[in-house]
Amino acid sequence: MGTRTISVSDEAYIRLRSLKRPGESFSDVINRLTNRRRLSEIAGSLDEDDVRDLVKVIASMRARSRGRLEKTLEELAG
Repeated sequence: MGTRTISVSDEAYIRLRSLKRPGESFSDVINRLTNRRRLSEIAGSLDEDDVRDLVKVIASMRARSRGRLEKTLEELAG
């Protein structure tokens, strides 16, 4: 496998460096962050209890997000 030299801003470098795990190279970090799996690869990996728990967490997060949005809109409205 070959190598390439790329330029990134100081901010991007700092952010990428902060995501590095012990023993990881920058290539490892980039590969980890850009690895997208197809849905068909993970289908069936959750059981019904996991799915119910996940749905509850998502609903809770959406409710908190809605609450923050409504609060922000109220503050902006004056």
